[in-house]
Amino acid sequence: MDVKHQRPRRDDTGPAAPGPGWMDAAMSVSFVVLLVGAMARFLIRHPGASDTPVVVTLTALVALAYVVRPGVGDAPVSHWTRLWLAGFTCAWIVLVGIAPSFAWSAVPIVYTALQLLSERAALVLIALLTVLVVVAQVRISGTDPLLILGPPAVAGLASAVFLHMRRQSERQRTLIGDLIRTRAGLAASERRAGTLAERERLSMEIHDTLAQGLSSQRMLLQAADRVWAADPAAAHRHVETASAIAERNLAEARRFVHDLAPADLADGGGLEAALHALAERESAAGEAAGTASDRGALRVRCTADGRPVVLPAIVEAALLRVAQGAVANIREHAHATDATLSLSYLDDQVVLDVADNGRGFVPEAARRPESADGGRGHGLSAMRARLRQLGGTLTIESSPGDGTVVSASVPLPDSRPEPDPASGPDSRPVPGPKE
Repeated sequence: MDVKHQRPRRDDTGPAAPGPGWMDAAMSVSFVVLLVGAMARFLIRHPGASDTPVVVTLTALVALAYVVRPGVGDAPVSHWTRLWLAGFTCAWIVLVGIAPSFAWSAVPIVYTALQLLSERAALVLIALLTVLVVVAQVRISGTDPLLILGPPAVAGLASAVFLHMRRQSERQRTLIGDLIRTRAGLAASERRAGTLAERERLSMEIHDTLAQGLSSQRMLLQAADRVWAADPAAAHRHVETASAIAERNLAEARRFVHDLAPADLADGGGLEAALHALAERESAAGEAAGTASDRGALRVRCTADGRPVVLPAIVEAALLRVAQGAVANIREHAHATDATLSLSYLDDQVVLDVADNGRGFVPEAARRPESADGGRGHGLSAMRARLRQLGGTLTIESSPGDGTVVSASVPLPDSRPEPDPASGPDSRPVPGPKE
């Protein structure tokens, strides 16, 4: 028998096909009641009949066999289960042959056949049982058209309802399985996206802080090594500056691991003060770099224009990181002697310009996966990613031999210029997200 069309398997992805425990119990009770009623009718109608022991024995055996019938689980119907169904059906047919009233118990048998057999085999068996029931009814009440047409109609309706329920359950279980798999896929995608976002955050933080600090320390220590014998005092200053940068790097590392604000902003001076501190550190490192190489000292200045407004912490952190990354690129690649950090507060945005007088480059080349400058591509992509998260933009103006201007702009949230301290604390603006 083709097991591919067996009753749908139960699993954990949805409700089982027709035939849950309560329905099995209801069918068992109904079958036993009908058997007992048919046996009582036979005993009343035929007292002392010679077939009475056979009827009573078969009734008890058939009732017991139906109550303890094999269950339908995940595995296909076994050969022994089909043998049980064949023997059970034959015993019931014998009862119907002796007493036609036992035909009333055919519906539970139809239900069991639909459970255990493929659709084609179950329908063939149901057709044979229906013919037997019709013959039994004719034996009991004669050729009444209702008794001839009624059993096929009931059997057809019962089979159609059961098969419809089975197919609906199959579709529902398939849909639920698809939804569960989709949900698991979405959860895995979210985990991967979260992992990639965290990796990107750490790579940007490392590029803009630790890598920049380590580069500065290297130049300072090289400068100290060069002048160690000729100018011990200068060497000592370079070592002290390198130590201060190392301490600042350590603080930065601890803060970005915990996703906190940059250390310069944590001091409470705001973005402008943090940019001035960055300019001072880079000027000191640039002086040492000029001592350690033939490039000349790099001097970094910071200016601010416009009326300051209160910026969200995330905007301040992003602009500071952009400034750090841009200065790191200048120091590593531009061969510049002068750089300027310009912070401008406009009506609807805040703009940070980082300009240098270095050798310049072709901005389009920096967009390639492997740019000719050996490192600009990663730093610029990190800046763009930071600003994109805030709805901002990054603009680069440069050409070989003409220096570079990196311009970062971020839309301002709804805020007003910082109030005069004399106007009282209640007039201080409270920044909010941009609608």
